[in-house]
Amino acid sequence: MLRGLSLAVLASLAASALAGPPEPAGLATSRADLTPKDLTRVIAVTKPTTDFSKPEQFELMQGGAGTSRKDVNRDAFSQSSANITFEEEGTFKLGNALFRKNWVSSPSSTQASDGLGPLFNERACQNCHLKDGRGRPPEGDAGTTSMFLRLARDASNEAEKAALADRKVLNFPDPVYGSQLQELAVPGLKGEGRMHVDYRERKVTLGDGSVVSLRKPSYSVDGLAYGPLDPRTTLSPRLTPPMIGLGLIEQIAPADILAHADPDDRNNDGISGKPNIVRDSRSSEPTLGRFGWKAQKPSIREQAAGAFSGDIGISTSEMPKSEGDCTTAEKACLAMPNGVQKRLGPVEAAPPVMDLVTFYSQNLAVPARRDLDTGQVLAGKKLFYDMGCISCHTPKFVTRRDAPNKAQAFQLIWPYSDFLLHDMGPDLADGQAVGEATGSEWRTPPLWGIGLTKTVNGNNFFLHDGRARTLAEAILWHGGEARKARDRFAAADAADRDALVKFLESL
Repeated sequence: MLRGLSLAVLASLAASALAGPPEPAGLATSRADLTPKDLTRVIAVTKPTTDFSKPEQFELMQGGAGTSRKDVNRDAFSQSSANITFEEEGTFKLGNALFRKNWVSSPSSTQASDGLGPLFNERACQNCHLKDGRGRPPEGDAGTTSMFLRLARDASNEAEKAALADRKVLNFPDPVYGSQLQELAVPGLKGEGRMHVDYRERKVTLGDGSVVSLRKPSYSVDGLAYGPLDPRTTLSPRLTPPMIGLGLIEQIAPADILAHADPDDRNNDGISGKPNIVRDSRSSEPTLGRFGWKAQKPSIREQAAGAFSGDIGISTSEMPKSEGDCTTAEKACLAMPNGVQKRLGPVEAAPPVMDLVTFYSQNLAVPARRDLDTGQVLAGKKLFYDMGCISCHTPKFVTRRDAPNKAQAFQLIWPYSDFLLHDMGPDLADGQAVGEATGSEWRTPPLWGIGLTKTVNGNNFFLHDGRARTLAEAILWHGGEARKARDRFAAADAADRDALVKFLESL
């Protein structure tokens, strides 16, 4: 059963979350973009179905009118929204070129491309978001460029606690290595160290007697180049997520996400989704976080700026430090030349670069559903609902009618996420708090496109650290608020488990 509060109750929820004056537009608890007639239509069309005898209307087009109907192949996540204009298609292609662009160290003859690092994880966005899809954990000869370690600690004094309470910061970096472990460095400088992963297999017996082996990872850092980590620093592995549908997610009305929040579990269903309220870097106003594994970023542009800074070491107007994540303890890093060109502005990736990369990221199309009318997929969909999965994986939303781009405006979309934080239990906990997110809470990831992971990326690694090698393993790792749904899946017979997985593979 879907949890959720009425819009009347949501006003008090948002007020208590902010503990201050009335909420800004980013936390609105009603949809001012809709007429009463529109609102009635939206409520009706987004209501969870009870008929599993056939697909729902428009279910094939899970990304709305922008859904890609092109052939399913390795480029399935790299198509532009089908409903953008001819001129916008050109802008998309320019953004794609910048997304794929390899940055180089300074000084360089290619002045518009230098500024890499000095410490970094990769040279291009595309090298982490492989084929605009999912990353992979380091295995064998595979590097760590599409999975990295976040470094953070909790507040250690009253001033830091006050900064957290005021949402001026989300947490605190390691004093030497900063907020992210960077394994690579420009010539003349050492990388910070290398992620090391150990796996321990765990046998799980299902209700029908079959046995599944899950792998439990543990993380450390080899070859720390600048001394030890602070003993309070936590290591949080983060796999790069798929890029599809981000512009549609950005245009879900805050009220519709907040309507699913139930932080105090008032309906006693064991599900306590809560929003991560963060500050917008431009307005400094509290707003709803909806991107990132812990919903720590409120917009695609801020997410991109964070990646430019942390992953590549490129400064932007949003994050203007040309030295990237270098700390004051890394003096050799701070002494390296940067790529700022006065004729191009005070940062390495000027606003027009960010405009193009943001537009590209906003318009990567969601692929159409496949096999959605087969008996097994329909049966799996019913099981997905009956087992309680939609308590967090909310099937559908209708985007804002007043979205800045018509391509994302008033679209019925099927992301299968509530974009809220949920406690996933101790097995999936990373121990790292990020804003409102505790060390065991994660944002519900959208599921659209999940069935094409192997087609696009050649693997099936799931969850925030890629520990799950199949969708079934990913479900069996669910704990905390998702424990009941997980146990229902584990207790089901093989045919039902297979049907539910087939449904996921159709997304």
